[in-house]
Amino acid sequence: MRWLETTTLLGDRVVDWLTALGIAAALLLALLVLKRLAVRRLGRLAERTATQLDDFAIDLARRTRTLLVSVPALYLGSLYLDLPAAAARVLEGTAALAVFLQVALWASVGIDFWMARHQRRRLELEQDATSAALLGVLRFVATVVLWSVILLLALDNLGVDVTTLVAGLGIGGVAVALALQNVLGDLLASLSIVFDKPFVIGDTISVDDLTGTVESIGMKTTRLRSASGEQLVLANGELLKSRIRNWKRMSERRVVLAFGVPYQTPAEAIERIPGMVRGLVEGQDLTRFERAHFKTFGPSSLDFEAVYWILTPDYNAFMDRQQAINLGLLRAFEAAGIGFAYPTQTVILAGGNLGRDSA
Repeated sequence: MRWLETTTLLGDRVVDWLTALGIAAALLLALLVLKRLAVRRLGRLAERTATQLDDFAIDLARRTRTLLVSVPALYLGSLYLDLPAAAARVLEGTAALAVFLQVALWASVGIDFWMARHQRRRLELEQDATSAALLGVLRFVATVVLWSVILLLALDNLGVDVTTLVAGLGIGGVAVALALQNVLGDLLASLSIVFDKPFVIGDTISVDDLTGTVESIGMKTTRLRSASGEQLVLANGELLKSRIRNWKRMSERRVVLAFGVPYQTPAEAIERIPGMVRGLVEGQDLTRFERAHFKTFGPSSLDFEAVYWILTPDYNAFMDRQQAINLGLLRAFEAAGIGFAYPTQTVILAGGNLGRDSA
């Protein structure tokens, strides 16, 4: 076996080559054993625990590729040798590339784990299917950014001048952004809707003079279903620039009841009217009386204003109580001999006769 010490290959003895291969094999074997033990032990632990961190660790171990860890192991073994400078640089660059790829795989697992966790939370706890769907878009963007960074680092490590490439990509990105600024604005607006949540699917909202129930929130548009049946399609960017009223999130409805009685109504009857309104409001369930006043002397009537609350956002319940109170006020006025005012004009004729003309 003396020839192992006397024979050389690329400037190193054969025994040194064998030693380097032994070091690389030992490192690789140790890494593979650790990977297998981690998967087995953590798999047993995951069966007994409800936490998802052990599942994340298992995914990291499983995404550790044998080929990608073999190259760094060979590089570490080659440090025992006295290789030519060119070969050492190639081996070092290849090992760095393998490390970058492996780190990218681990980072992808982290992105998938974080996104999946938030998707489950939004679906199970918040029942927000739109946010869960748009998180998939965010996952895609994060993955593209990750691999772009890894690619640039790998090229830079291989000796490629990435400064010019990055500058070119920056100029190209600005041009694309200018060309697609409306699309990108709507995309960012959709993400703002997802995270800020001014509304979610199922909410009834008003935007300017449009009102409808939210059916879907896409990357570019939001679709509403109006009360008359047609679908309203609004760009997300324009939607966030508008004043949005979310009717579903109100807890109660405020009602302003305004009416007038004729000037001929006696003062005693005028004084009783606020109490009559109060009794009608308090006689209904799901209502809260706030105030009732003889407000002002109108052009052709004595004007009253009453305010009360319907203690539910349900529109049908709101209309039922309002109808009951209005009918009750009609019956109360009829029983008390009080009439409702309507627009009238008093005309004085040239001969001094006085006439009344209804309008």
